[in-house]
Amino acid sequence: MLHLCFFFLLLLQVESNVKHTTMFPSILIFGDSTVDTGNNNYIATAAKANHYPYGKDFPTHVPTGRFSNGKLSVDFLASMLGVKQSIPPYLHPDLSADDLLTGVSFASAGTGYDTLTSDITRVLPMSKQLDYFKSYSERLKKIVGEEEARRLINRALVIVSAGTNDFVINFYDIPIRRAEFNIYNYQEFILERLHDFVKELYKLGCRTIIIAGLPPIGCLPIQITAKFKEQNRRCIEQQNVEARAYNKKLLELLFHMQTSLKESKIFYADIYKPIIDKIKSPETYGFRETIMGCCGTGLLEAGPICNPLTPVCHNASEYLFFDSIHPSERAYLIVTEYLMKQILDKL
Repeated sequence: MLHLCFFFLLLLQVESNVKHTTMFPSILIFGDSTVDTGNNNYIATAAKANHYPYGKDFPTHVPTGRFSNGKLSVDFLASMLGVKQSIPPYLHPDLSADDLLTGVSFASAGTGYDTLTSDITRVLPMSKQLDYFKSYSERLKKIVGEEEARRLINRALVIVSAGTNDFVINFYDIPIRRAEFNIYNYQEFILERLHDFVKELYKLGCRTIIIAGLPPIGCLPIQITAKFKEQNRRCIEQQNVEARAYNKKLLELLFHMQTSLKESKIFYADIYKPIIDKIKSPETYGFRETIMGCCGTGLLEAGPICNPLTPVCHNASEYLFFDSIHPSERAYLIVTEYLMKQILDKL
């Protein structure tokens, strides 16, 4: 009987250890509003989400700077991987040692791979995010020493999500780059900068990197509003065709980069398919509205014009988009579950 009790206790201990073992010690995030957990709160820009109704369904029901009604994909990913419940922004002034050891977001809403994008929106360019990453590395060294800091960064899961703002701001809506490039040449221009960014991450010690592709840009509520009258709203197929073309090029680029960067694991995150699937079959996923946002009219409200004075829908979980650009928390959750099956099983 004593042997059985000991064996039972041993099984409980093994189960406990399994539950608390994670594949990655930390998650490091770079990019735009899809992964900015609040850095823009601490810089001088109008691109902020630190006010109601943003965050109304976050666990604390307090706006955090996330451009959604609740959590983002990176928060859900951190939770599913057993790292932590949410990712803090690097610029938060009160980060603990544990916050730093388990990962932060360097992302900035409104940015892109093209420096012109961040110049227009006055947010952190991708190069500045790398600068902050370097300062983060120095802070890690002070906490755990140089060797352990290097090991943590080597083993971290790195997420990069950007590119949509480059096309929406610089090419489609404010056609600055259209004076220099056709769409396919501009895609190459962006991919060159993405390539350089990933190589820099590799030089700084990152080895497992997930790069998000473009969503169906032509289905963003704000893009539809710019093109069609309210009664004729539908996705802009040409922009979606161009997004798919970019994603195909990105997939090929990442394959070649992984073969050339020793010991790297570089993955493409397909966010196009899970979003377009919800738009085509909303009832399958329990969505009632997929081409208008929950905030205000749903046509163009986002950032400063989605604010405490703006009415919101009764149930954001029935909406694919929370504002005219950004997905709802529930949409982010479904996308994360899709990506977990597509990518993390390969790891």
